[in-house]
Amino acid sequence: MSATDGPYVVGVDSSTQSTKVLVVDVATGAVVASGQAPHTVTTGAGRESDPEQWFEALCAALAQCGEAAHRAAAVAVGGQQHGLVTLDARGRPVRPALLWNDVRSAPQARRLVEELGGARAWADRCGSVPGASFTVSKWAWLTEHEPEAAAATAAVRLPHDYLTGRLTGTGTTDRGDASGTGWWASATEAYDEEVLASVGLDPALLPRVVGPGEVAGTVRESHGDLPFSTGTLVAAGTGDNAAAALGLGLLPGTPVLSLGTSGTVYAVSRRRPADPTGTVAGFADARGGWLPLACTLNCTQAVDRIATLLGLDREAVEAGGTATVLPYLDGERTPDLPHASGLLTGVRQDTTGGQLLQAAYDGAVHALLDALDRVLAVDAEDAADGPAGGADPAAPPAPLVLIGGGARGTAWQETVRRLSGRAVRIPEARELVALGAAAQAAGLLTGEDPAAVARRWDTARGSVLDPVERDEETLRRISGVLADAGPLLGAR
Repeated sequence: MSATDGPYVVGVDSSTQSTKVLVVDVATGAVVASGQAPHTVTTGAGRESDPEQWFEALCAALAQCGEAAHRAAAVAVGGQQHGLVTLDARGRPVRPALLWNDVRSAPQARRLVEELGGARAWADRCGSVPGASFTVSKWAWLTEHEPEAAAATAAVRLPHDYLTGRLTGTGTTDRGDASGTGWWASATEAYDEEVLASVGLDPALLPRVVGPGEVAGTVRESHGDLPFSTGTLVAAGTGDNAAAALGLGLLPGTPVLSLGTSGTVYAVSRRRPADPTGTVAGFADARGGWLPLACTLNCTQAVDRIATLLGLDREAVEAGGTATVLPYLDGERTPDLPHASGLLTGVRQDTTGGQLLQAAYDGAVHALLDALDRVLAVDAEDAADGPAGGADPAAPPAPLVLIGGGARGTAWQETVRRLSGRAVRIPEARELVALGAAAQAAGLLTGEDPAAVARRWDTARGSVLDPVERDEETLRRISGVLADAGPLLGAR
């Protein structure tokens, strides 16, 4: 594709470890410039990050885009979900943000579920059962462990809200990201006053929820470090998974596996999900529909860590062997084992390092596919209840769409094929969160549905790997170890 004379839009992906920016031509979808800058995550008792670094990284990434960024007519931010950003009366962070993968709030999550009617009541009310990652759990942890920080908080934001606010000077969020807080009720599409009261949070501290297609604001004057003109349109933005779904132009029935720091599986749905087991989060999407999703904490980063411990390249896997690795290095969310540690078993004299590394891939993909089965089961129940009935059972399953950093790795691709038994599609587009944000920004200019913009840009185009026979033996072995390993995993 070749760029035209514009207009251009900017899409931002502020992820756990870096901020990426794309400048995109609205007419063609061509990426005319890009930039990326890192930020730091603590690795001590919890997982925290300084929001000021996110903004500094945004400015640095935009600077790499040169003149193209100055021509942007609109901008949108996609950001990591769930994080708790607390701001003082001057709009400055009270403390570092508590990130989605900080599991210190697991006890608070369990208590909240018990105190407000149990898992079924939470699923019916909010669409999801809060776990340690949810913002409501993190606020409860903060009020218990750092009451002075909670008392100094004049505004509560999510990561994408924070960056949008730095652009506009206003407090806004969107339904997609709000649905991951635990205090936005999917049943009413509004903040839940009972939940907020239970954790002592004044609703006046929360951002306004901007509707799909609505302008969140415009770029304010006071940002000399930004290339945007005053008055540049700012779209609502959204959470990273909802942004990636936009970036793919995703239609109902297409399953996605996202291989990043965490692993997520999801599919767009027309009906509101409510899974009382808590495995499937009933998130909203950024368009007015729904995004049932399940998440594993340990994905590419965990496998890369094991490769480093073994002194191997991440692609240096070997087939065979009897080893099983459950790579739960940061606790786990699916299965729900927030205090888990990794487990290695089945090692013999002839076990090789490459076989151990393959076992780590197998353990991570097993968790992802188990989560995907649950997402598709919830969506199938919804479809069966709809006026058109369920999908044709005789039709071959849709290819799994593999995205995220891991999707480029041969070991990840082949492990997903072998353990799923399904065809795998690998889109050529690499930065789908930023592309989804760009499509959202473009929709402000053209009046189009952002997902339709992405389909017009053909962002999901890519190769399809044919299915192979499913490796039932490995799946059974991992399931057996997991069933027997509760005490060893540190579950409590």
